Amino acid sequence: MKKLMVLLIILGFCRISGIGRNNDYELRSPDGKICVTINIGDAVTYSITHGNTVIINDSPITMELGDGRVLGIGSSVGKTVKNSVDDEIEAHFYKKSKVRNHYNELIISFKGNYKLTFRAFDDGVAYRFSTSFKKPIIVKRENVSYCFDDDYVAYIPYVNARKGDGDFLTQQFFTSFESQYTIDSLSKMDVERIAFTPLLICLKDGKKAVVVESDLEDFPGTFFRKGEGNSLIAVQATYPKVEEQGGHNMLQMVVRERKDFVAKVNGTRDFPWRAIVISESDAELMDSDMVYKLASPSRVKDVSWIKPGKVAWDWWNNWNIRGVDFKAGINNDTYKYYIDFASKNGIEYVILDEGWAVNKQADLFQIVPEIDLEELVAYGKERNVGLVLWAGYYAIDRDMEHVCRHYSDMGIKGFKVDFMDRDDQKVVDFYYRMAAMAAKYHLFIDFHGAYKPTGLSRTYPNVLNFEGVYGLEQSKWDNNLNQVNYECMIPYIRMVAGNLDYTQGAMDNAGRNNFRAIYSNPMSQGTRCRQLAEYVIFESPFNMMCDSPTKYMQNQECVDFISEVPTVWDETIALDGKLGEYAVIARRKGDTWYIGAITNWEERTVEIDLNKIGVSTNKCRAYTDGINANRNAKDFRITDKEIKDNRLEIEMKSGGGAVIIVRS
Repeated sequence: MKKLMVLLIILGFCRISGIGRNNDYELRSPDGKICVTINIGDAVTYSITHGNTVIINDSPITMELGDGRVLGIGSSVGKTVKNSVDDEIEAHFYKKSKVRNHYNELIISFKGNYKLTFRAFDDGVAYRFSTSFKKPIIVKRENVSYCFDDDYVAYIPYVNARKGDGDFLTQQFFTSFESQYTIDSLSKMDVERIAFTPLLICLKDGKKAVVVESDLEDFPGTFFRKGEGNSLIAVQATYPKVEEQGGHNMLQMVVRERKDFVAKVNGTRDFPWRAIVISESDAELMDSDMVYKLASPSRVKDVSWIKPGKVAWDWWNNWNIRGVDFKAGINNDTYKYYIDFASKNGIEYVILDEGWAVNKQADLFQIVPEIDLEELVAYGKERNVGLVLWAGYYAIDRDMEHVCRHYSDMGIKGFKVDFMDRDDQKVVDFYYRMAAMAAKYHLFIDFHGAYKPTGLSRTYPNVLNFEGVYGLEQSKWDNNLNQVNYECMIPYIRMVAGNLDYTQGAMDNAGRNNFRAIYSNPMSQGTRCRQLAEYVIFESPFNMMCDSPTKYMQNQECVDFISEVPTVWDETIALDGKLGEYAVIARRKGDTWYIGAITNWEERTVEIDLNKIGVSTNKCRAYTDGINANRNAKDFRITDKEIKDNRLEIEMKSGGGAVIIVRS
């Protein structure tokens, strides 16, 4: 009966504003535009406004424990503390070298040994639970709700799952976090499906809200489903009870049965941040630092050994090289060819993706006979090219320290870890253990088959990439995809959470009507210049060159650009854009600005105002779509342009893009 009453209270607060008001606390952002009102009544609720715009109505905050206690209901306030912070975070391997961390904070301590901390930034609001119990606790569930005041349009990344035997909700927790966005009103959300974050809501007055989380440690990630009225209700995977080896090539642990709680944790701890990023213009979302600012500071004291950069990748192009006197494939001759290409062009790394270890054994010490890793490491070292190894999640987790020590001693520089495909407490813990162990042995990590970033790259800067995106690899098998439009949504939604592993760089490019999914010889949608622009638009410290060395050698001008463009930045400024239509971002490294632009299938001319980046010059180098790019998407040109009045017009063809390079 008690659980039923808790649920009724939660749902009631999503429908009715102002019930049982006892104490209201107000917190404003530094610029005064955002106002958070926290009410301590029958339950703890909060609401947010931005100017005259309602962001969310009274939304409940509770956490149900295994012993029946419910934090956030029936509690009284012990004391409150307000703080104002305006400092600077030194950022490692990020889109800027320094991040301003400016917020006002309210800490509400409750009788019962727990507290809620709220932070109001100029671009959003975050809160988290903290507890100070002497003994470990079981968390049955954390109830996170966003109650909106109208039936707004949302961009919803539903989990890809098919109904089978058993509970459909439980089945959905096994996911690769790779989905395009369903654009629909809140009232029309599928009540049976769950969606992962980031998730975007289009509000009144042209404003947007993006739901994210940060500092996700020792706790499951959060999905959302349709709630009462115009609300979103959190769903979290419960703790695994029975697992068995299986999944992709026996490289995963598949959950067969789950317990009835989401986490068992230390009694004294901070829980993940629940945050909502708020923008007045779409472009603001492309430069959000919310997730990074809320994450725990770096636990890696010396980061000098971490070297981001580009990597020649084998899997997307299917080892598809030609004009050689050996059989291409997973063998030393092929990888020496990749290493020679990387060395000649100043590419820092070559990756050995799936296939170098014996299939279906989940044993990283069983190497296929065609590969001699020590020989390849030595060959690469002579040519200043480091090697990175792909590894399935279970294969590395079953013997993590031995694997990391062995391959670090051999000279391997990092791991691409794949197929986690979950974010319950047990797998989230794997991310932290993997990051810490890799740092111990001076290895960097690219998490593939991964949930969205939640700030781990700040806590462990050796974690350079997360996938969690419907990346270019989908073009190998999906004839029905609309990658061009999706790519114009990523900077406003997925990238709000942080870096990604999109794997751009295709040299075979296709317009809307002549794209075909060909597994062994893939192509991209949109123009060649779009592929180049994505090295500026998408944030990726460890950036893939997806196509084969053979094709790159035939397009040396593109290789020269890709090898030159940085992967980490000193400064980022979002110049212009509209969700789903186009994006223009400027990024600076040293005294050079790189401006990237992409458009959807609509041809578009954009005006770039160099005054916005504090640069005054009369010349720039431009990579733009060729005059015939609508007929042949490979058509592009490189020109040294004259700039008048510090403004520059750039024309993009259908599915096109552009890059402008400006020296300060």
